[in-house]
Amino acid sequence: MTTQLFNIGDKVSVLDDAIDGVVVGVKNTEITIETTDGFLMTYFVNELIKINNTSDLNSFIRSEALVKKSIDVLPKKNQNAPKFKSDKIERGVPEFDLHIEKLVKNFRGMNNFDILNMQTETAKKHIEFAIRNRIPKIVFIHGVGEGVLKAELDFMLKRYEMISFQDANYQKYGLGATEVYFKQNVK
Repeated sequence: MTTQLFNIGDKVSVLDDAIDGVVVGVKNTEITIETTDGFLMTYFVNELIKINNTSDLNSFIRSEALVKKSIDVLPKKNQNAPKFKSDKIERGVPEFDLHIEKLVKNFRGMNNFDILNMQTETAKKHIEFAIRNRIPKIVFIHGVGEGVLKAELDFMLKRYEMISFQDANYQKYGLGATEVYFKQNVK
């Protein structure tokens, strides 16, 4: 660092101490200052920082020394933002609604046994399909109701060795869904 940054009469502050003063002498890389308490002290150039008073700053701002730059409000269209490509296509988790009105057009002639049988058979078909196609996770939406379908679904899922299951995301489904995980490569 050169001494040309400091001139006699400049206000300075010591970097590592709470000392302010005015430059009274400049010799090579040593600067002598008179502190605000009236003491003469000598520091190296890299230990001091010049303090600008506000009138100096205002005159500097008004001067031609600053290059005025326009600020764009809208970002440019062709910015070099990084583009990420994933090797895997992100797909949502398959959801299967087991409510009877979603499975058949008209269920008026069906009794409760027929409805439950239709729902469990549909769930079994989806499980077999997921196993064959190596789908890692599916969600069954069974609703809350009296809990008969959920209990039947739990009983059926426990019979599979390569399946684990739990209640699905409460924020998304409430208490009316079960998440089913398929363990791959189990022998």
